Amino acid sequence: MDLNDRDFDRLNKLKEISEAGSYTEVLKDALRLYEFIITKDVSGSKFYVEEGNGEMVRLEFFGLKA
Repeated sequence: MDLNDRDFDRLNKLKEISEAGSYTEVLKDALRLYEFIITKDVSGSKFYVEEGNGEMVRLEFFGLKA
């Protein structure tokens, strides 16, 4: 797998934040999350995040259609 410096920095940051034991662990977790989001997105699910002020904001990911 080829990663440019920016993407490798992102991977390294995720490894540190998640306290993962390896880059492989980070990538496996990322793939599971990506699969979940894609599956839910194409089935019409909606995602929201609650901001620090209590406001609910809808997240839009990939604009995929079922």
